[in-house]
Amino acid sequence: MTTETLFTRIINREIPAEFLYEDDQCIVINDIAPQAPVHMLVIPRQPLPRLADASQADRALLGHLMWVAGEVARQYSVDDAFRLVVNNGEAAGQTVFHLHLHILANKGTDQTFSESKL
Repeated sequence: MTTETLFTRIINREIPAEFLYEDDQCIVINDIAPQAPVHMLVIPRQPLPRLADASQADRALLGHLMWVAGEVARQYSVDDAFRLVVNNGEAAGQTVFHLHLHILANKGTDQTFSESKL
């Protein structure tokens, strides 16, 4: 039995969030604690706790999430410079155990990405 996560509750619209993008496989929302001027989350509808838990059957979904990240970056005009981050496990900084991709961009600033900030 899978425990319902914060993201599952957002996907089910039990917790309000602005969906920046959605399709039958995933949603995109803004991060509530942004680490960059642009910080969006690509979240699959299918609950998968960590990237390391993905199986061969999840390959198409993982590819779709990557495509969506690029598509959303284009839609929000940050496709010239953005970072895509996946935290896998608590020691890596994962706090919600429902796979998600962070899209981070410094749009509108002259700062460069710093490894220490991510």
